Amino acid sequence: MTAETPFISLRNVRKVYRAADAEFLAVSDVTMDVREGELVSLVGPSGCGKTTILKILAGLHAADGGDVTIGNAATPFDPGRDIGMVFQQALLLKWRTILDNVLLPAEIVGLPIKAARGRARELLKLVGLAGHEDKYPQQLSGGMQQRAAIARAFVHDPKLILMDEPFGALDALTREQMNLEMLRIWRESGKTILFVTHSIQEAVFLASHCAVLTAGPARMAEYFPIELPFPRALPLKTSDEFGVYARRIYARLGLGTG
Repeated sequence: MTAETPFISLRNVRKVYRAADAEFLAVSDVTMDVREGELVSLVGPSGCGKTTILKILAGLHAADGGDVTIGNAATPFDPGRDIGMVFQQALLLKWRTILDNVLLPAEIVGLPIKAARGRARELLKLVGLAGHEDKYPQQLSGGMQQRAAIARAFVHDPKLILMDEPFGALDALTREQMNLEMLRIWRESGKTILFVTHSIQEAVFLASHCAVLTAGPARMAEYFPIELPFPRALPLKTSDEFGVYARRIYARLGLGTG
């Protein structure tokens, strides 16, 4: 795969949900390219179709129009094996230890358990949970549970990580800390990540590129790079350069800026 070849390509993607007596257009026209190793934020109003786009990429829903391509002939892509997902709630199994929760995707895809256990321990160390392997979810804070969920998404070494409002249920201070952790994990792993958020600040702070979606049905208002240097620290959010990107998103969403 060359640097010019997108890892993910969406072209005029459309999705309609059908009930017995009605149709609902969830996504009307989304086009974007995502290159390997990028972290792309998807930001837009509630109900605009962000989660639907993730479900299409995950193979959980088929698009009703347009083209969706992930990988290429040189890098074949298997949605059942090559995707890791993180949700707004950690969704850890309360009867399994943290280590065993992280191991679950490896068990499902049939990876050798000894090697997977070693990788799970490395990931727990990466997300700051070394020493908590034998605890149960209810013994950890919400932020720590979400770190475990992130480790779980990486354990089977997927090519693509899909994250749907993963920090939306956390308090503000924990969320800020998790933003820093997310950047560190992404930079160290080199994974391609699509990150859905309602937070404009979070979208700018985390992403190498940002997709701004209109109110449902989703349409791409703008897709652009976030050309702020890495590594990023929280004081960046108060800078003029950061404000330029935030105001750009506000404008695309039709929100007042002052």
